Amino acid sequence: MAVFLSAFANKVDKKGRVSVPATFRAALDKERSSGVILYPSFKLPCLEGCGDERIEQIVESIDALDAFSEQAENLQTILADSVRLSVDGDGRIMLPEPLAQFAAITDTAMFVGLGRGFQLWEPAAFEDHRRSARDRARESGATLHLVKKDYTGGPEGGRR
Repeated sequence: MAVFLSAFANKVDKKGRVSVPATFRAALDKERSSGVILYPSFKLPCLEGCGDERIEQIVESIDALDAFSEQAENLQTILADSVRLSVDGDGRIMLPEPLAQFAAITDTAMFVGLGRGFQLWEPAAFEDHRRSARDRARESGATLHLVKKDYTGGPEGGRR
């Protein structure tokens, strides 16, 4: 699976086109993704983005829920709201107006790597979010247990 890292602010042109960062395009190419998938975030005023592998993982996770449950119905809106965008020869995508409006993106889009996926933000909104997230992490004493991988590529101890 591809890994998306760093944050990049890229201009949106008058036609709504924005360049996908080269490292993000390389990650999408690595997983042989057919383009960029974007959908409105459930929790934040931004767009969630990923490639084919991640959206397939999301579909499988939703399918694992009870088919007619409220939780499944709620999460299926991710799929209904998702848009698959082709990357043109200049490395750009056409940002659909409804998605741009949702995230209040006008002249600049902030691409934010999140590991297996990424987000698109209006830059000032992202800076506020980043500051708030760092403050919460400090206040809560956030820690991270690093998972070791075994020789099969899975989490250590994952084999039985």
